[in-house]
Amino acid sequence: MYKILVSDSLSDEGLKILKDNKEFEVVVKTGMKPEELKAVIKDYDALVVRSATKVNREIIEAASKLKVIGRAGVGLDNVDLPVATERGIVVMNAPAGNTISTCEHTVSMLLSLARSIPQANASTKKGEWKRSKFMGVELYQKTLGIVGLGRIGREVAKRAASFGMKIKGYDPYLSKEVAEDLGIEVMELNDLLKASDFITVHVPLTDDTKHLISDKQFEMMKKGARILNCARGGIIDEAALIKAIKDGKIAGAALDVFENEPPAVDSELLKLDNVIVTCHLGASTEEAQVNVAIEIAECVSDFLLGRGIRNAANYPNIDAELYKTLQPYIVMAEKLGNFTAQIVEGRICEAEIKFTGDITRYDTSCLTMALTKGMLSPVLKETVNFINAVPLARSRGIQIKQTKTSSNEEFTNLVSLTIKTDKMSKTVGATLSPKREPRIVKINDFYVDASPAGYLLMMKNWDVPGIIGNVGSLMGKHNINIAAMVFGRKTPGGEAVSILNIDSPVSPELVEKLKKVENILEVKLIKL
Repeated sequence: MYKILVSDSLSDEGLKILKDNKEFEVVVKTGMKPEELKAVIKDYDALVVRSATKVNREIIEAASKLKVIGRAGVGLDNVDLPVATERGIVVMNAPAGNTISTCEHTVSMLLSLARSIPQANASTKKGEWKRSKFMGVELYQKTLGIVGLGRIGREVAKRAASFGMKIKGYDPYLSKEVAEDLGIEVMELNDLLKASDFITVHVPLTDDTKHLISDKQFEMMKKGARILNCARGGIIDEAALIKAIKDGKIAGAALDVFENEPPAVDSELLKLDNVIVTCHLGASTEEAQVNVAIEIAECVSDFLLGRGIRNAANYPNIDAELYKTLQPYIVMAEKLGNFTAQIVEGRICEAEIKFTGDITRYDTSCLTMALTKGMLSPVLKETVNFINAVPLARSRGIQIKQTKTSSNEEFTNLVSLTIKTDKMSKTVGATLSPKREPRIVKINDFYVDASPAGYLLMMKNWDVPGIIGNVGSLMGKHNINIAAMVFGRKTPGGEAVSILNIDSPVSPELVEKLKKVENILEVKLIKL
């Protein structure tokens, strides 16, 4: 019998799925303090949470029997995914359950923002009758810019189109052909910001999307534009938003999420009359809570009963014995996809995967899943997992091609990924070291031997004396320690590739300084 702990409130429909199974003993205990959870988690095979329970390293390390963590919702901010993966614990989420709920909340905020409904409601209830004060704007024939065209962004687009709005979208992982079929004109982000009357963001919060909309972006927007965020706090720089509203550049904003939740009661943002706020209600509908509860209950049940793995954020669905053999290759493949995606520019159109050597004797579908997950993760973060990565890529118009060749004169095993975008094409090859650790061994025609871990700087440069000294000196001045450095060149004095493993992140300002170093042609910061 499996013991399942439900530590956050879950709808009755989801609990019923778990409790009706005779193989499960289900304990519902909500509101536990971290030390209480840490003390009891050792007795459980599965843990089901929402957002209140923080499943950190201490909790996971105390969970000696834990096999699966189920998150009834999309975000995995409250689960330490790397530690769970280290401990062999499958982490699942419910990425589809709140799509309609969040979409409809966004549309509600859009209408409220256009017509000042909350402000007019408050004024009228105070006994005022100030019709001229609440002059609104129509949505008809206005341009809506959607940043992020995943499930929610697309649903918002459908509903906005019914108002007669012109829909423009930005998403580096969605092809123009697929977008056009949805009636959306795909644009680069800066062009979208310049063209839109209303802008709504629907992307996860990552290092790349934090403060995606800040001072520079607000300056690009039309005077009188309006902006919405029902995705994640931090995508919009709140200080920059306050300034843009006070300067009259932005006519209003509608926010369901904040950089700090709840925001401080004296927050300047809450004092602005033309800012509409709600308390992270995007998924707060009866239907959404039922949907995510049912979805995660079914996923956890299926996993415990050996019926397969769905919506796993960290594991593909393969049997235990084969997993022991392929696990190092799975880790390598995910890192390869993540590395390559971070060194290309433009909208990804095609990913060509080539397997060579002994690895071709096995079913490599799990490697394709891992590689695709890695490729999409820099942008899609927790919404992409091993199970949905390939269909998610294809739904965005990204072609996934794969070939196998049993012999390779250079490496016993090699996995190569070629990413083609609307601007360029790059090929990166990876293999395992004798210690079965992943190594990047080829970038286009350059041979290297780099460890894809932590923070890396990849530079394209001329192979001339002084490069190492100039780069090392500049890094030292900024207190950045270089852990390892490898080089690859084709001919002496020609173009070369340099890869540095560094112990801490590099600021955008330092990247710009490195680009200006003599004989440096290109610099990319990579985080794995």
